[in-house]
Amino acid sequence: MDPLLTIAVASSALFDLRDGEAVFQAAGADAYRSWVREREALPPPAGPALPFVRRLLRLNRDVPAPLVEVVLISRNDPDTGVRVRNALEHYCLPIVRCAFTGGADAWPYAEAFGSSLFLSAHRADVAAGLAQGVACGEVLPGALADDEADDGLRVAFDFDGVLASDEGERMYRDHGLEHYRAEERARLDQPLAPGPLQALLSGLSRIQVVQPRLRTAIITARSAPADRRVVTTLRAWGLRVDEAFFVGDMAKDRILRLFRPHLFFDDKRQNAELAAGTAPAVHIPFGVLNPR
Repeated sequence: MDPLLTIAVASSALFDLRDGEAVFQAAGADAYRSWVREREALPPPAGPALPFVRRLLRLNRDVPAPLVEVVLISRNDPDTGVRVRNALEHYCLPIVRCAFTGGADAWPYAEAFGSSLFLSAHRADVAAGLAQGVACGEVLPGALADDEADDGLRVAFDFDGVLASDEGERMYRDHGLEHYRAEERARLDQPLAPGPLQALLSGLSRIQVVQPRLRTAIITARSAPADRRVVTTLRAWGLRVDEAFFVGDMAKDRILRLFRPHLFFDDKRQNAELAAGTAPAVHIPFGVLNPR
């Protein structure tokens, strides 16, 4: 039986591998290979996405069939990837499917594994994948949400340009706030088109039917009257979230401190970087806010 949700993660999202990357950039592949082999038994520090992945995999406990699968896709070659495989065991991450691309782009393989999301710390990989219609997000360095006494999993999303298309963002940018509000009021009953992470929310919603430890939230700059269209859109998709915050121009980190997500997704880089000081954050470089 197929899992309800599959995601793919790069080793750069799970672990802090910046010291090894510095060796590779400064001294080349052979020096990097020697450096990694000397440290195969030394696990790298946890990366911001590790708590999210760990809790996601814990949702498979006490259920008759796995609900979720996580696939590791790494730019390492099979030889230098040994340290990564050892790190999975060290952090007790039951990830069994892995791909080591030997420096080739990792994101194309996310679709091959049936993934609804590919997480990486490499901005260029994420941008290239999104340009080809693959749901990708750049994990930003910052806060770790890893309270072992907390067995839940909380995931938060911005709305426009993340769960939904960036139609609203474009309208606001092209015509200004008053026109945007008038149009949103006129279109209260018209759902927006899906954005890059709609399939991820769909998978999480299916999991919630059997795993109440998972909670979801929307934290968006939309406010009345534009908030109504969020509900219209979710109803049209047959999806739900547990909480929603329509904050206008208020900083989102105020809400993040209370909801305490294990991952927060936003298409505005400035918002994602601010959030990363409070909670693990992912930038989705999609739409009008992220011109190529």
